[in-house]
Amino acid sequence: MTTDTADKIAKLEAEVAELKAKVSPPKSNFVPMSDAEWIDQMHQMRERRMSFASNFHPDDLRAMEAACPTPMMKEIALRDARAPTGPSNMNPSSTSRGGSPANVPGSGTGWVEPAPLGPPPGLRYVDAQIDAADARDKAERIRQDVQLKAMEKMAEQTETMRQQTEALGKLVEQKNE
Repeated sequence: MTTDTADKIAKLEAEVAELKAKVSPPKSNFVPMSDAEWIDQMHQMRERRMSFASNFHPDDLRAMEAACPTPMMKEIALRDARAPTGPSNMNPSSTSRGGSPANVPGSGTGWVEPAPLGPPPGLRYVDAQIDAADARDKAERIRQDVQLKAMEKMAEQTETMRQQTEALGKLVEQKNE
């Protein structure tokens, strides 16, 4: 290796080192959080949400109490807690209470006849559109077929005329000789 090459390499290495020194990695503001800090942050968030209720005006709180007193709210909560959450073995709508039988349309049970199976409504319009598109496509194919046959016939006539012209040219040459 010549000294020129060694000098160039040394200069390039110095330049690369200088550029690397100028470039700094991006700064991140991420701060790891311990589980206790996260739990505390979530607790503070819940406390802020719950303190929202204390921002009501006293007149508003009195109006809410008048509309639904606290004992009534407790009774509703107790009834909801005791209410069944899943299907039971006994269907109360099927028991006879006099009057109309259960599971009959119009009996007030909410039961209705199931919709009959069949094509969906509006299918005839789709079918009509498809039929019209098929007719247009068929007419286009017929037009293209007629055009192709006309072109083939014209090509045959052109070939016949060419042959006749050649024959006529030969006859004229023979006559002139």
